[in-house]
Amino acid sequence: MSRLIRLFLLAAVIASPPAMAADVTVSAAASLRDAFTDVAAAFRKAHPEHRVLLNTGASGQLLQQISRGAPVDVFASADQATMDKAARAGLLVAGTRVDFARNGLVVAVSADASAVPSKLADLESPDVHRIAIGNPAYVPAGEYAKLALEAAGLWEALRPKYVNTQNVRQALDYVARGETDAGFVYRTDALLMASRVKVAFEVPTPKPIVYPVALVKGGGHEKVGRLFLQFVRTPEAQKILAKYGFASP
Repeated sequence: MSRLIRLFLLAAVIASPPAMAADVTVSAAASLRDAFTDVAAAFRKAHPEHRVLLNTGASGQLLQQISRGAPVDVFASADQATMDKAARAGLLVAGTRVDFARNGLVVAVSADASAVPSKLADLESPDVHRIAIGNPAYVPAGEYAKLALEAAGLWEALRPKYVNTQNVRQALDYVARGETDAGFVYRTDALLMASRVKVAFEVPTPKPIVYPVALVKGGGHEKVGRLFLQFVRTPEAQKILAKYGFASP
């Protein structure tokens, strides 16, 4: 082999991307947006040949996208019920579902609110006119809030005050802008806007708020998806989640 040919082959190898290089598409609950943005950056640093394409929204809406054929490799939900639906629909790769984080539900008010409720019953006060709550049909935070209010016997009584939102971050925005007097959001969401909202009180939920993650069938990049699933459970990723207020499952 001539020296010229050897140099040509060497240049071709250097210029070629790694054989395993691939993007992994991760659909994650809206409450994970900031934490998973940092987790994705850390994953890219650990695996430079791969890139994470992050798509966030209400867990129920993300499930609808997946069921309609959206090319998704990894699905992270804010609740077990939505992931159960994905499993029953045959959308998940068997044996890949794991819990990776835990959260809490709170009632938040704007930072300058004069009337601050201290318990669910206080939301009946005439001082509270509008309450932001994720649509329980597809927003886990809204479903958790509905269950808590039903347990307290307040769901129907407060119905005229509800302002349904498309996801938990929209509920947070409404509270921060003073468009509602209170709102049901995750503890982690309230922490992100600590200068504009304050936690009025923790909401007792009938069941713990635990986030599952799983590999989606047919996403196209199963091997890289498995790498991301493993990474989310590493001490490095768990440290990032803790920075944003998430607890270990």
